[in-house]
Amino acid sequence: MKDKRHLVKNRERRERRRYRLRKIVSGTPERPRMVVHRSLRHIEVQLVDDVAGHSLLGLSTQCKDLKDRAFDSRVEQGREVGKIVAAKAQEKGIGQVVFDRGGFLYHGIVKAVADGAREAGLNF
Repeated sequence: MKDKRHLVKNRERRERRRYRLRKIVSGTPERPRMVVHRSLRHIEVQLVDDVAGHSLLGLSTQCKDLKDRAFDSRVEQGREVGKIVAAKAQEKGIGQVVFDRGGFLYHGIVKAVADGAREAGLNF
């Protein structure tokens, strides 16, 4: 049986980074927090109003807009998720957000989500 201690350490490191970020980053109704979570299979993005304590918008790769589409890479998939979130946010009148990477490092898929949202007109 393989040693699983490194998985626990990685999760603990991510949680530490997440809490360190959350001390600083907070969302308001005018400028909600854009939270990105990536798992091994899916990418999830939410716009959260921390003042009221609820989610304004949520999107995942499991939603009907993206579920049946085929992508060459996960980075490309992340960029498309960012574009769709930005379009839906602008429909709701949200033009500016605060980016919360959720403890994940800012490269690869997480960076692609941010770049896609910027391309579609969302300001960080």
